[in-house]
Amino acid sequence: MADQVAASGAMQPRQKNKFALPSRPRKRLFIGMHLLTTAVLALLLAGIWYVARPGLAGIWEPLPLIAGAVFVAIVAAVFWGLLSIVLAVKGLPYLPIFRRQTFALINMLFPMAVSLGKPFGVTRRQLEGSFIAVSNLLFSRLGIKVPAERLLVVTPHCLQLATCPHKITRDPHNCKRCGGCDIGALVTLADEMGFHFFVATGGTLARQIVCDTRPKAVLAIACERDLMSGIQDVYPLPAVGVLNIRPNGPCYNTHVDMDEVRAQIEKLILPKAKPEGQIDG
Repeated sequence: MADQVAASGAMQPRQKNKFALPSRPRKRLFIGMHLLTTAVLALLLAGIWYVARPGLAGIWEPLPLIAGAVFVAIVAAVFWGLLSIVLAVKGLPYLPIFRRQTFALINMLFPMAVSLGKPFGVTRRQLEGSFIAVSNLLFSRLGIKVPAERLLVVTPHCLQLATCPHKITRDPHNCKRCGGCDIGALVTLADEMGFHFFVATGGTLARQIVCDTRPKAVLAIACERDLMSGIQDVYPLPAVGVLNIRPNGPCYNTHVDMDEVRAQIEKLILPKAKPEGQIDG
């Protein structure tokens, strides 16, 4: 059976860019919805403070002032993070301090942003894709580069052809590279460029792989939801997300744009050192 799968894949190789590539998410969508969400949050906190002020003063006179200062600090922290993102998107200098805390706050506000986006026709998937685009840009602006052997590339199991009999979750080199899916191309690319490549069946295994390999950077291939949660899980470890292609729906025989994967990896890894004594040209 394995021979038949390999033979059929060899006879009918998958054409490059056969499937429609996902549209590039708009970074300003994420920024705009979270600015709106932060404004709504500020109004809610102001309303809560106004209503609770007499009761707080009855407990302790300085308490309304303290509570108001805490509320202002929360809103200011989110606005500061969003301002940094706007500056990064515009290519202007920015200070990436407190980014972890900002991401945590943005994650907390995300459900509210999804609810506020519905009347405007903005879906959760669109917001997640926009977050990934913004996150990729922020790490790109930092200019982080790591040795190839310290880069981890991880992809979901759905990238493998569903009918393939070969188990690749522990060792992707079990792939026969028949061309029926993109796993073989990723294995070949890993052998060529020297990075670690693993296939994960879920978030738990993906986190275990990160702990075991201890990379200095991660490139993940997945859907919007899994990429968003994964990028936040591994922070402050640099993580870049590449959206998969889902011609058959989610989690089944997915694909990835290999040109995009190679381009992102080339941005992340350090050039290989030339042998001693080698002269250019």
